[in-house]
Amino acid sequence: MIRFPLLFTVISSSAAFQNLLPKLEFPSFGSGLASNGKAASIALEDQLLSAIGASSDERLSDSDGIASIITRLEESGISIPQPAIAPEVYGKWRLLHTNNASTASPIQRKAVDSTKYNIYQNIEENDEGTLIVSQVVKFGDNVELQVDALASTQAYPLAELTERKGDGKILGLNLLGVSLVGEEAEPDPERPNSRVDFVFDEGNFLFNGVKKIPYPVPFRLPFFRDLVKGWIDITYLSPRLRIARGNKGTTFVLLKETDE
Repeated sequence: MIRFPLLFTVISSSAAFQNLLPKLEFPSFGSGLASNGKAASIALEDQLLSAIGASSDERLSDSDGIASIITRLEESGISIPQPAIAPEVYGKWRLLHTNNASTASPIQRKAVDSTKYNIYQNIEENDEGTLIVSQVVKFGDNVELQVDALASTQAYPLAELTERKGDGKILGLNLLGVSLVGEEAEPDPERPNSRVDFVFDEGNFLFNGVKKIPYPVPFRLPFFRDLVKGWIDITYLSPRLRIARGNKGTTFVLLKETDE
């Protein structure tokens, strides 16, 4: 019989040596990466809020610095996924900043230009189970303008919200804003469930939250219906900040309002 005493000695010595070694445990990097991502998002958000605060007398602006930070947040990959149907999207949001897009409605640009009045956007389900996006301009403690839009997402599909056909020009003029249509209006396939489609449906001036005076725009007239359709693509969402781009080329930055 051929014996291999040296080989068995090496194996046995090796096994004994391994038993003397401490058991190594490698840390999990998943939680660390998540924590770093959260810290990065908060830092970028703080930069954006600081930049907007530095121009607090101009809610409507084309600041290159603000635009740069917005783009960094949008491209960071740290947004809440599928933001249009994420729980964090619902609630009351205050408009902090919007850009001065030439295709936006002149009325819209005039309304958001003044920082004298706070502007809010509420996203919530009504008593009938329909998703409503409300634009609210607070003129004071007891007076506000509220314009409600019926909205549609994968979580709240609305059959009426078919594709918009016209760009919105009236006799070639930009009176109500110029919308993207056709292929230019297609949602980004790399950002699933980021779009909220809507159609403006009703507007009222509210006094003490009760008395109403109708807003003089015929949202429900058939010939007008296509003109008041639109959408917003949510390009960044966190528990406190939302960035969205609208069908008329406008970028919005909104801050989540809390009960506190």
